Amino acid sequence: MNYAQTIEYLFTTTPSFQQVGADAYKPGLERIREFCHYLGDPQNNYHTIHVAGTNGKGSVSHMLASVLQHAGYRVGLFTSPHLRDFRERMRVDGEMISERGVVDFVANHKAKMRELDLSFFEMTTAMAFDFFAASDVEVAVIETGLGGRLDATNVITPEVSIVTNIGLEHTDLLGDTIEKVAGEKAGIIKPRVPIVLGEASEQYNHVFEGRAAELDSRLIYAQQAFEVVEHRRERDYQHVVLSRQRDAYRFEINMDLVGEYQCHNVVTAAATADYLDTHTQITIPRRAFVEGMAEVTKTTSLAGRWQRLSDSPYTVCDTGHNAHGIKYVADELHRLAEHYEQQICIIGFAKEKSIDDILPLLPRKAYYIFTQASSPRALPAAALAATAATYGLEGEVCSTVAQALARAREMATERDMIFIGGSNFVVAEIV
Repeated sequence: MNYAQTIEYLFTTTPSFQQVGADAYKPGLERIREFCHYLGDPQNNYHTIHVAGTNGKGSVSHMLASVLQHAGYRVGLFTSPHLRDFRERMRVDGEMISERGVVDFVANHKAKMRELDLSFFEMTTAMAFDFFAASDVEVAVIETGLGGRLDATNVITPEVSIVTNIGLEHTDLLGDTIEKVAGEKAGIIKPRVPIVLGEASEQYNHVFEGRAAELDSRLIYAQQAFEVVEHRRERDYQHVVLSRQRDAYRFEINMDLVGEYQCHNVVTAAATADYLDTHTQITIPRRAFVEGMAEVTKTTSLAGRWQRLSDSPYTVCDTGHNAHGIKYVADELHRLAEHYEQQICIIGFAKEKSIDDILPLLPRKAYYIFTQASSPRALPAAALAATAATYGLEGEVCSTVAQALARAREMATERDMIFIGGSNFVVAEIV
């Protein structure tokens, strides 16, 4: 099989969550453990950092990968989902796995994968572990796929675990309360392995405190370790001054990630990098942290996080797709509203999303173009528009993302702003 045939085989034989949603989810670690053992347990050949959370885990993962690269390490990065190419999920020093690497892995291990009835994500996780080992990676940043406790990535024993924040998501799989979701995320904590909690909350702190105490693991509250004391927003970057609480030392950073919500993520990344530098064999000089944070998108090819697509009119996209993530996006839109005559928002969602929790967060003054991605999971644009109208969101329907973007550009002047988001699928069709 060539690369295209191999990808078709993977998506048809082992359906992904990205394609079919919850039907692709196979909880449990028995299959992935057996497959990794069959591969020689490649995940044990390098240091790892494990990242979970409702939102921000992808950004934090890319931040840490960039910082580690600037510190001189050969770095593996495993994230999901991908936007355009399956290979985006696994990179070494910013370079995707080769097409030949994907083809050979599947050809060599297809029979075993079929025997174990692996899920798409289990297969992908194992491929990343194997790719990193073959590439002589020194440190790998591993992002969970869904939840934590039963996630396929949870076979690693990391140097440090991270949970960025907790919000209600995938309630059919992770539980219908914040505490239950937190319990699933806290499942990545390993005995005597520290856990960094990015955003503290009275709703779930006790869950992490209890689990950490049970496993004799140190719990680090990122917001108690670092604080953003200065912030200035520019179009192409944001200037952030971080204060380290233990000694009031200040780090000045010009981040190339411009969404203001990234201020939460930089605190989480800083607390993690500080722990690694002071308590493990991984050394991260101040210069590496500052330069790595300044070049996250350049170093790791991160896309879709308040990504600027055009200046005239100002056009951005963001992959935030649940109520917790959309709140950050909506805050950004509200902050920018005064700078533009009109905001034109192209939005589409997956049909399983609870849009009744999302739509009230969006600005009513914006003009909306309701659309749907070319995915079987996409919510029909007309249905989205009808529900949005009940929340006072007005606009029109375009049946494809391409048509929606063309319509927005036709309407917009240089004094307007265009936003595209609501779903990874929508963003994937325009980046």
